[in-house]
Amino acid sequence: MRKYVIMGVQGSGKGTQAKMLREDLDLVHISVGDIFRWHVRQHTKIGAQVKRAMAAGELVGDDLVAEVVRRRLGIHDWNYGFVIDGFPRNGRQAEFFMESYDIDAVIHLELPDDEVRRRVLSRRLCPNCGMDYNLIADRPEVEGRCDICGHGLITRADDTPEALEARLTDYHEKTRPVLELFRRKEVVHDVDGRPPVDEVQSAIRKTLGLSGYRADG
Repeated sequence: MRKYVIMGVQGSGKGTQAKMLREDLDLVHISVGDIFRWHVRQHTKIGAQVKRAMAAGELVGDDLVAEVVRRRLGIHDWNYGFVIDGFPRNGRQAEFFMESYDIDAVIHLELPDDEVRRRVLSRRLCPNCGMDYNLIADRPEVEGRCDICGHGLITRADDTPEALEARLTDYHEKTRPVLELFRRKEVVHDVDGRPPVDEVQSAIRKTLGLSGYRADG
């Protein structure tokens, strides 16, 4: 059983790399962001709290994040392991995680702030089906329209320059220290997040001692 955490600033490609990593390893991909977006679409109480935080450019509160992760991992559908992204984001969450689970590796995707701004401010979202786009590398076939359902694309409420700067500050102040906690366990692998996604995935698998990634599957 493999248990991985993938960390990095917003826009570093955590979700993309986690999905690629799970493909032939039978891992369950647990994305805190995806869980919260589901709650927003379903108009749950949790979704309302998330929307308020997003509108203010803030991160969701620690207690709520920890509870959502605890519930998700409690389903125990990860027979061969999991790869989780979006958690932990601060020391308190990291301590909870290390006490509860024996992590095999932490993959840290490194990305300069300037590149984060370029990537994040180019993102678009389909509010109807949830499809993500990036105007740099993954443009829709029809400008401003979702390839899947044809709905008009929008900019996420938390993808404004002001909200992004607040999240960058929060990341550097709270999340980077988490890496130091994990480094004491000698499980952190730093990977350059700037190359094309296939190259990043290959680098991740190499550092983890896994079989190489093939873009053709």
